[in-house]
Amino acid sequence: MEKERESHENGENSIVWNEKERKFETRDREAYIQYDLRGGGGGGKVMDLVHTYVPPSKRGLGLAAHLCVAAFSHAEAQSLSVIPTCSYVSDTFLPRNPSWNSMVYKEDVKSNM
Repeated sequence: MEKERESHENGENSIVWNEKERKFETRDREAYIQYDLRGGGGGGKVMDLVHTYVPPSKRGLGLAAHLCVAAFSHAEAQSLSVIPTCSYVSDTFLPRNPSWNSMVYKEDVKSNM
């Protein structure tokens, strides 16, 4: 996974954290993954990945996976659990990258909303 992230560190497809808009996005802002922060018992301890978008012109480049790696890496560095609300994250990324499964929030998230 580290190699995947390195391949897009430079140029318009590099992934940057847009904290103000709660997104990880490509430098040109066309592809992104949005998140919300939830309580998880400790105030802002859970990152809910709610939506991933890659425009048709950029599909097939692995950008959605790179966005997920950026989000999961950030969550790991901040000691956050992750809620994979986005269907891409839950149905595609996590099955293909099971090493991130340990970060998935295990409790009833509805009670924290």
